[in-house]
Amino acid sequence: MEYKDYYQILGLERGADQAEIKRAYRKLARKYHPDVSKEEEAEERFKEISEAYEVLKDPEKRAAYDQLGAGYQPGEEFRPPPGWDSGFEFHGGGYTEADPGAFSDFFESLFGRAGGFGNAYGRGFGGARRQPFHAQGENTYAKINIDLEDSYRGSTRQITLKHTVLGADGRPRIEARKLNVKIPKGITEGQQIRLAGQGEPGIGGGQPGDLYLEIHFNPHRHYSVEGKTVYLNLPLSPWEAALGASVQAPTPDGPVNLKIPPNSKDGGKLRLKGRGIPAKVPGDLYVVLNVVAPPAETEAHREAYRRFSEAFDFNPRVDMGG
Repeated sequence: MEYKDYYQILGLERGADQAEIKRAYRKLARKYHPDVSKEEEAEERFKEISEAYEVLKDPEKRAAYDQLGAGYQPGEEFRPPPGWDSGFEFHGGGYTEADPGAFSDFFESLFGRAGGFGNAYGRGFGGARRQPFHAQGENTYAKINIDLEDSYRGSTRQITLKHTVLGADGRPRIEARKLNVKIPKGITEGQQIRLAGQGEPGIGGGQPGDLYLEIHFNPHRHYSVEGKTVYLNLPLSPWEAALGASVQAPTPDGPVNLKIPPNSKDGGKLRLKGRGIPAKVPGDLYVVLNVVAPPAETEAHREAYRRFSEAFDFNPRVDMGG
């Protein structure tokens, strides 16, 4: 998808303060509102302006956008890196009258069709509160990544969150805060950990809000996870698959000895019951067999393959008429 320069869309410099952003949006919205505008492509232009404002008016979304998009030019090919928003602490961002479901793929790739954490969990950064003189602090939300092994054993991890504050110049800036977090054994992807009192401070002596951490697993070169079920890709030599073998396989809970049945096929699965993510009813671990042929790098290797081919009347493409 193409990178969108929201500052350019609103005719702003990147150093614009919140008041300038609001003025620019109101001016352009009056000009391009499809109910009154006679400009060509007014409706599309109005959507683009509204989308830019949704991001730049929200200090948290703006700070995340600024950090992620540094160095990109308008129209340049853009793909957000996986987990780019991990560690950002969101309070929740309100929306204007615009429909976020009508926004571009670029917006959705960053904040989700409903605005991600910013829309899912309530009030905006610095927004109005119902009890201005005595109010509980807002809850805050962040995604964090942990290792799969943390779920198997439980652990305590120090995390760093990117917390957005408004500077004296009206520009958002990111400050880091470190927390020690207890990871409960058996937690799964998408579950939340609640840290009581770690959200925004209250007003007028009100209680602080809570911090909710949404759990995601770091990518792993061996394992993939679906719910409580874990999958392990296990490489096998052709002779191990054909003749059967006893091999040692890694699991997040330690190595296990596996018996590979004779004539095992590439892509076949062996189920290890209860070896998935721990729970009252634990998940299973599936070993997915990956038959790997050794390269023929020497003349001796090539001769061995020739003898192998002569020993078998085998055509892997027989079902294709080959």
